[in-house]
Amino acid sequence: MAIGVYFGFTGLDAAKYAECLKRLKKAGAGHPAGRSYHVSFGPTDKLMVFDVWSSQAAFDRFGKTLMPIMQQLGAAPEPPTVMAIHRVITPPAAEAKKRTLTKRTAGRRKGKKK
Repeated sequence: MAIGVYFGFTGLDAAKYAECLKRLKKAGAGHPAGRSYHVSFGPTDKLMVFDVWSSQAAFDRFGKTLMPIMQQLGAAPEPPTVMAIHRVITPPAAEAKKRTLTKRTAGRRKGKKK
């Protein structure tokens, strides 16, 4: 079951967030399995995050990499709000682009060149 996770961190500013992204990428978790959407928002001196995950287990696995990095940066997590996702609406243009990319990739796998 997909979940939405909303949380903030005490002490997470834009510079620490950027450093966190660099460290996650270096750790191989820049685009973790199970996360389909990520956004950071809010004032640059107190950013918050909203993610969509395929499951609680996927989010928990990512947390094992994320939390030590956040501790090193001096950003303390606030209790998250976790809720089941009821529906995701994707714009038609995004769906069309996704289908086009899938067709191109499938053609390459079959040895076809475009």
